[in-house]
Amino acid sequence: MEVRALSKYVHMSDKKVRDITRVIAGKNANEAVQLLKFIPRKSARFVEKTLSSAIANAVCRGIRAEVLTIKEAVTEQGVAFKRFMPASRGSAHSIKKRTSHIKIVLTDHLG
Repeated sequence: MEVRALSKYVHMSDKKVRDITRVIAGKNANEAVQLLKFIPRKSARFVEKTLSSAIANAVCRGIRAEVLTIKEAVTEQGVAFKRFMPASRGSAHSIKKRTSHIKIVLTDHLG
């Protein structure tokens, strides 16, 4: 059985989060949570929160947490909030505050 969790509009660039999701793809879910605790990046906290939500969804459905593996860990680009920063001579430069969507799919099948 597959269980999924989705975090939308995370205030971090998808490139930064994608580095972390590549590390945990294919691993055991409990091992991945322990691994994420030791990665000193802010994006690891967002991925850990999403992974913990997916594990809680599986336990709620009656699946044991020890048999769960990460089938898919994907980070997609979200919307970019457009802001403006004052610049010299009365002009303004645009700034894109990027967001991302984190999707984690867990399965209880081996392989």
